[in-house]
Amino acid sequence: MFREPARRNAMRNLSRMALVAFLGAAATGSQAQSAAELQRCRDLKDPTARLACYDAIPLAGAPAASAPASAPTPATPAPAAPARTPAAAATAIPGSAPQPADFGFERRIEQQKEAAIKSIESRIAGRVEGWEPNTRFTLENGQVWQVSDDSRAFGNANNPRVKISRGTFGTFFLEIEGINAAPRVKRVR
Repeated sequence: MFREPARRNAMRNLSRMALVAFLGAAATGSQAQSAAELQRCRDLKDPTARLACYDAIPLAGAPAASAPASAPTPATPAPAAPARTPAAAATAIPGSAPQPADFGFERRIEQQKEAAIKSIESRIAGRVEGWEPNTRFTLENGQVWQVSDDSRAFGNANNPRVKISRGTFGTFFLEIEGINAAPRVKRVR
């Protein structure tokens, strides 16, 4: 009577382990195939053929479609106006209205902008004796940053050098020379 639940649990565990082993073996085989397909596409020089090659690779979990042996050659000539590329979209004028050609590239454009500047360095104009929540710091370059977390610290420095570093999820951290704490800050001006 007491052995039946234990036997049932053992069978469940055994079937789960078999399923995990089967899925692991299937994933390993598809990863090797995908790596070979990716390398084949990477080696193509013609951008149109390369794109067609990448598009022909089936996504994980999607039904495999028959891939063309070679990329089709475009039958029509290229358009007179050059199409905007992600790089061209990234160099759009800041503050300009979004363009239809940029649709879908917003995240990539933002990532490129973020990757461009990881941190800035300046000095705080005046004396710094520490901070508490909502303390504002004015930098020599005119930027104003406000402490946005609940941290508090004490220190004593005149015109200290500072470094504002980009964190994850759009956060920024202020490192002040001579103070071993770095509050999370946001730019207010």
